[in-house]
Amino acid sequence: MLIRKYFCLFFMLLVFPFSSGWAGEYQDTIKVFKDAGESGGFFKNCYGYAVFPTIGKGGIGIGGAHGEGRVYANGNYVGDTNVTQLTVGFQLGGQAFSQIIFFEDKRSFNEFTSGNFEFAAQASAVAITAGASAAATTTGSSASASGGKHDATTVGKYYKGMATFTVAKGGLMYEASIGGQKFSYTPK
Repeated sequence: MLIRKYFCLFFMLLVFPFSSGWAGEYQDTIKVFKDAGESGGFFKNCYGYAVFPTIGKGGIGIGGAHGEGRVYANGNYVGDTNVTQLTVGFQLGGQAFSQIIFFEDKRSFNEFTSGNFEFAAQASAVAITAGASAAATTTGSSASASGGKHDATTVGKYYKGMATFTVAKGGLMYEASIGGQKFSYTPK
């Protein structure tokens, strides 16, 4: 019980300072992904995307993450989204990262915006502002690498209509865990 209280306090201290608040933050994050190698090309051919300027993540054995984002279709802002993540395994530390999920077509966009969408499992490693991650999920797989928001590079492809990219913002997290991300969506 005491460990759980400390974990909740640690998680709140990690996540709340990274809450997104102003519209410029979204445009800045979109620009990072447009300038970050292969992810920039996805903007030209996607149906839409969900962008999370900052997702805060922390863990000691059990981990959690949370972030707020916006959803765009055909370049227009159409709603808000939240991500919550729970992981179990060897993990210690905290980190912040930006994430974007591209939707190749209307079907994948509708699947995400149905209100109850999840990615099932992941594995990642991030240190300071350089990072690399890979995910294999029931809904797709992706990979990314970055040197931070000013010199990020990305690689990836669509899987089942979605492609996910992340850029490390900071922190130090050692992780070998299994978990999932759950997304909610609220139309504008």
